[in-house]
Amino acid sequence: MYEKYLLQLEEAGKIRNLKEHTITCYKNYVSYFLNYMGKVPETLTCLDVREFLLAKKSDGLKATTLNLYNSAIRFFYRNVLHILWDDTTVPRMMIEHKLPVVLSVEEIDMLLDATDDLKYKAMFATMYSSGMRVSEVIHLHYDDISRTNMQIHVRDTKNRMDRYTILSERNLALLTEYWFCKGRPRGILFPNKFTGRYLTVSTLEQVMRRSVADAGLSGRITPHCLRHSFATHLMEQGVEQRNIQALLGHRDPKSTEVYLHVSNKSLMGIRSPFDRKAGGSHE
Repeated sequence: MYEKYLLQLEEAGKIRNLKEHTITCYKNYVSYFLNYMGKVPETLTCLDVREFLLAKKSDGLKATTLNLYNSAIRFFYRNVLHILWDDTTVPRMMIEHKLPVVLSVEEIDMLLDATDDLKYKAMFATMYSSGMRVSEVIHLHYDDISRTNMQIHVRDTKNRMDRYTILSERNLALLTEYWFCKGRPRGILFPNKFTGRYLTVSTLEQVMRRSVADAGLSGRITPHCLRHSFATHLMEQGVEQRNIQALLGHRDPKSTEVYLHVSNKSLMGIRSPFDRKAGGSHE
């Protein structure tokens, strides 16, 4: 019923060079919205979007998901329907910013020891030792690993900015073991063994859940926690924030500042003023 509108949405995304994943998400969110409203698209207004988002909020959808709907529908209104968007009528929802889950060095080792499959063990080790995102590790190619410079070339990033990050000697040894064991892959470094194509994020999440359970760890631990742990542990080692920002590929330094809140202040040499020596100055 709405196929032509979704095709126009896809075209609008392509002409703006949006990522294929983003275009697919936009189409899915807009399709759901259109079917929910059941109206001729040209008759839609911002009040319809407001009604839809409030209904979905009542259904229990989180603010992060509702903001994804907001972004997709706003793009559709502006670039396909050419309807004026009103941020006052349809504001983005406030997001709760929770501190990231960070594993200790001991917990990292426990997690890796509990991961029997060498491929996934190498992927998890790469995420922790280099601070790469899950999607970035999935898209690694053989030629992205530089033994000479001890660097990893990170492509296909979230913000479209290629970067280099560090290659750990311990991780290189594990990658080398994996590479010889798994048939020396020359293209995609961690291919799906059935299709030869890229793995999915959900696959790594499933393996992570099994490893977390086998390691006896508790809490909501996801693959992304390895990236958080990398940044936090570097900060505790005294690495400058701007260098951590570069390794992580953060455009905004505020994205890196969050690791100050979860770092172990005692390792950073910070003491509470309440622990001053007896007889010390109170000024």
